[in-house]
Amino acid sequence: MARLIYSLLFYLAMPLVWLRLLWRARRQPEYLQQLGERHGFYAPHPAMPLIWLHAVSVGETRAAEPLIESLLRQYPTHGLLLTHMTPTGRSTGRELVARHPGRLTQAYLPYDLPDATGRFLDHFQPQIGLLMETELWPNLIEAARRRRLPMALINARLSARSQRGYRRLQPLIGPALAALGAVGAQTAADGERLQQIGARQVSVCGNLKFDVTPPPEKLQLGASWRQLLGSRPVWLAASTREGEEALILDAFAGMDIPGLLLLLVPRHPQRFGEVAELIAEHRLTACRRSEGGLPTRDTQVWLGDSMGEMAAYYALADLSLMGGTLLPFGGQNLIEAAACGCPVLLGPHSFNFALASEDAIACGAARRVADARAAAAVAGTLFRQPQELSAMRVAASDFSLAHRGATARTVALIACLMAPRKAY
Repeated sequence: MARLIYSLLFYLAMPLVWLRLLWRARRQPEYLQQLGERHGFYAPHPAMPLIWLHAVSVGETRAAEPLIESLLRQYPTHGLLLTHMTPTGRSTGRELVARHPGRLTQAYLPYDLPDATGRFLDHFQPQIGLLMETELWPNLIEAARRRRLPMALINARLSARSQRGYRRLQPLIGPALAALGAVGAQTAADGERLQQIGARQVSVCGNLKFDVTPPPEKLQLGASWRQLLGSRPVWLAASTREGEEALILDAFAGMDIPGLLLLLVPRHPQRFGEVAELIAEHRLTACRRSEGGLPTRDTQVWLGDSMGEMAAYYALADLSLMGGTLLPFGGQNLIEAAACGCPVLLGPHSFNFALASEDAIACGAARRVADARAAAAVAGTLFRQPQELSAMRVAASDFSLAHRGATARTVALIACLMAPRKAY
């Protein structure tokens, strides 16, 4: 009954969903491309058995890279279907498609409507479905159950805050979780919270993002920027969210560090222009990565308005401030920063990645700050104490190396569900 009510409400809300697509397309016209796929209509695909992996956007797609590479090696006769919900996720996945021509197919996952999800599964007929992190779609999971398609939730995480929200939807979410053949949780705490709201076959596999290796060409790009900037200190504000940039720019303006460069990288590309205007309003000298130029001696803020170069930004920076943590967004993951050896400052709101954040703080790879002004004060202190900043850099690299191995554990979990089965 709960799923029926959910489906009826979803159908009634579709006009609002279409309006939201049009609204988003004002800044990202790609939202109006492949519209048929969002309703379960697809072009023909290569005729081979498929492993289906859903990575909703950029972060999940990047986290899935080592798993995708491992699955393609372990199952050489299979192709991999990679689905997304956002154009930026799809764009990120194109690099993987180019790396494995003929073996990787991309598509948008349809809206969670009974007819659309059925068309999706009947068209691609995957042998297994893998959902990344927190992607729980009741109609999709029920459609898979009816077709006896094994499904797993991998790299699964669930904060205490999200658990409280899911508890209110227990009649809807509980059966969906119970229908999953396996759940690979990032941490024991994530696994326990998932079990409390209905998950059954739960294993702790770790976080796939620790296994992501920064692309060597991006690390080299960051190193080349560092060479051009010389000894000039660089403070990176990484993956910032709406409302945070103004706080950071205000705090930066009050810092007294000779030659300090603020590298400001917004999380969402549709906000690049808005943030550029904000920098101009603060009367700070700036340049934009998208315009091809590099910071000069007089540049105070470098706007990182590019996609796919975060590893290069981390490789360049002496210290980073993690976006999404100054305001209650829950934070972005600090693992990529650690893998590049970049120390991190975290605001008070890191509940999306609570354990990784606390572990990084405990080993000296990160520090907690109360707000943007406190972040500027701590950054100033660290820039004046290069030995302490260097120790944090070493701790960040050690933290990244110590937590690897989630890919192998996740592949083993998937193998248990990959018993030979006939296409439906």
